[in-house]
Amino acid sequence: VQLQASGGGLVQTGGSLRLTCIFSGNTDGIKSMGWYRQAPGKQRELVADVSSGGIINHSDAGKGRFFISRDSTKRTMYLQMNNLKPEDTAVYYCNAKDWRDHWGQGTQVTVSS
Repeated sequence: VQLQASGGGLVQTGGSLRLTCIFSGNTDGIKSMGWYRQAPGKQRELVADVSSGGIINHSDAGKGRFFISRDSTKRTMYLQMNNLKPEDTAVYYCNAKDWRDHWGQGTQVTVSS
């Protein structure tokens, strides 16, 4: 499985961004897909994920502001981020889990105050 993330950028506080992750290769065994982020000096943390059955989980960090979705082919996943705050500044990674973790290359999100 290969993952390609895009959509990051520089945005002001209160702005919005939509991240996109495109999956290629053999995706038949994927059990879940999701978004993680890593801020400088901090551990990578879960933002949101969705199971193969469609169950969505949002972490407290983005609850009510961030929304994960995917298309019907399950080969494209999105993260809509609204009302962005400076503490949302991080590199955002898309992830897929089958028998192991697969990671995209990350996309930088910077929120200015």
